[in-house]
Amino acid sequence: MSDTQPQQDIDLDPVTFEVLRSSFTNLVDRMAEQIQRTCYSFVIYNRDFSNCLNDAEGNTVMQGSQDIAVHVGTLHYTCKETLEYFEGDINPGDVYIVNDPYLGGTHINDVRIMRPVFHDGELIAVTQSNGHWADVGGPAPGSFNISANDHFAEGLRIPPLKIWDRGEFRDDVANLLTTNMRLSEDRMGDMRAQAEATRIAEERLLELVEKYGVDTVMTAFDESKDYVERMMRKQIDDLPDGTWHTQDYIDADPNKGEGFVTVDVKMTIDGDEVHYDLSGSDEYIGNFLNSTFGTSFSAVIAGTKMFFPDVPLNSGMYRVVSAELPEGTVVNAPEPVPVTGSVAGAYEKVMNAIFELWSEVLPERAMACAFNLEYLLAGGQDQRPGRDGKEFAWYDWMAGGWGGRDGKDGATATAPVFGAGLAVQSLEGQERDTPLLTSEHSIVTDSAGPGEYRGGFGVRKGGDILECENSVISYCSDRARSITWGINGGLPGIPHGVTLTKDGESEEMGTVFSSVPIEEGNEFVRPSSGGGGFGDPLDRNPQDVLVDVEDDYVSVERAAKDYGVVIEEIDPDLCEYEVDQEATEQKRDYIRENRREWLGEDPEIVAKRYNEGELDTLDLIRRYGVILDWSSGELLEQTTEDFREMLGERAVSEWS
Repeated sequence: MSDTQPQQDIDLDPVTFEVLRSSFTNLVDRMAEQIQRTCYSFVIYNRDFSNCLNDAEGNTVMQGSQDIAVHVGTLHYTCKETLEYFEGDINPGDVYIVNDPYLGGTHINDVRIMRPVFHDGELIAVTQSNGHWADVGGPAPGSFNISANDHFAEGLRIPPLKIWDRGEFRDDVANLLTTNMRLSEDRMGDMRAQAEATRIAEERLLELVEKYGVDTVMTAFDESKDYVERMMRKQIDDLPDGTWHTQDYIDADPNKGEGFVTVDVKMTIDGDEVHYDLSGSDEYIGNFLNSTFGTSFSAVIAGTKMFFPDVPLNSGMYRVVSAELPEGTVVNAPEPVPVTGSVAGAYEKVMNAIFELWSEVLPERAMACAFNLEYLLAGGQDQRPGRDGKEFAWYDWMAGGWGGRDGKDGATATAPVFGAGLAVQSLEGQERDTPLLTSEHSIVTDSAGPGEYRGGFGVRKGGDILECENSVISYCSDRARSITWGINGGLPGIPHGVTLTKDGESEEMGTVFSSVPIEEGNEFVRPSSGGGGFGDPLDRNPQDVLVDVEDDYVSVERAAKDYGVVIEEIDPDLCEYEVDQEATEQKRDYIRENRREWLGEDPEIVAKRYNEGELDTLDLIRRYGVILDWSSGELLEQTTEDFREMLGERAVSEWS
């Protein structure tokens, strides 16, 4: 075995250990297959779910090969809380349900189903399935209510409950839950699909117990966690000790006006352990972009694991990686503070900040900021022929660009870092189920953050509203202002946000709104940002810029403004372009001489030039560092100051 996969000091022979460890992974993957084949929710079908095998104490033993780290990083907390809640009343045939974000969970849409597994009357394990239900009640379809002041206005919070009691299905409990949710039949179907997945895992585990003996399987549980701990400690111990510090930002706290909300992350490597201190983060904010402890800890784990992809994820990693998440901050909001939008808010900021910290420690794996996770939701009554006003729920997320890397451009049109296993949803499937028609789904030119190695490109998705009644639309995202940033001299991507068109009038809706009425004939469009750039854009090979122009990834105009590459259009219809080498050298010299001064220009004057049509949005963001309210054109003075400070640290300080 290699040094990165240590096998010493185990109680099982290596062959038996590897067979059982792989069997545990297969067990969880079989749960995934069961859920994907039998779930009712299109959201879950597109892999917004995760599963795990827990030991009798609730510790995670194994996750599946495609499960989402943000979920798995919290499932052990949920399991421990549930076992404690039912202590003394845990029986064969019991099945539990919980979605409580304040009991180590993420948000109320993530519903966990748990089944205790017994052998000869002794609890030996818990099989657990987490699925993102498309709706769990509340005033807004999809349960994303930006106006919520507390969790009571978000949806149904479920403490640990039994839905099967000693093998008997609790119709009363299940009906109470699902009748308080939209499309209750679908919710019941998802519940049963997840419960069946836990039963299949129980069956498979008991087969392993019968074959190898309960003592051997329990030893393999412990050794699987020890194995991950040893792997992680070995890799951390090979790194230099030290402390690294950075910040990321949520756009604003609606209770305090404009100006960034800080997510402060300090990482310390001490010997073979890693500790994160987020105590410098701002207090929780006045909307649902806050995180709970479980969500933020999960972001810590997921962000760390991105730089150690060969290390499996189970509770062994939590012995090596720890985090300080003070209650009352935006990264650990107490009940009843709303947290449903956490994965698009504080969660993603923690994760991207950790990317930057590890990029300093492991520069060969460095990556700039990725686009922000976003959700667009619609619901109402479907009035298309044959639908007879049936309730519908449209729940969509988009792909986008990941950050540029050391020596390589970022990934384009990729799932969010929140869940790299998420699938891009089938447009045809969405159109069959809901009265929304996709009008556009394309890569956005100039959306990637410029750099020596640019970010990946984002995607634009548009839709038309068909026959419907009593219908509304909601959106959850961020980074309309704290725009996807670059590192090592790289520049930002583009703002997130939705444009809604009614009766020919278009309105910039921003990144957070809920329950906006829609009707037939309305249209919407929203882009996802590309990833931030890595390295100085003026150091990018002009031929690479030329290829991007030929592919319509970069416009001729922005090739000159962002990269200083002057490209002659020979025959655009035939994609014939040519780099003017002499003009490029002159352009780059001109930008180098002036770009620091541009970032110091009076923001009021810059905003006026924008509103008069002299400058465009990307001029403001990438050249002048000026942020406006994109719907009104109003200068955001504090946000601009914050944004310029961020550019100074991540870009200007690295420019020659």
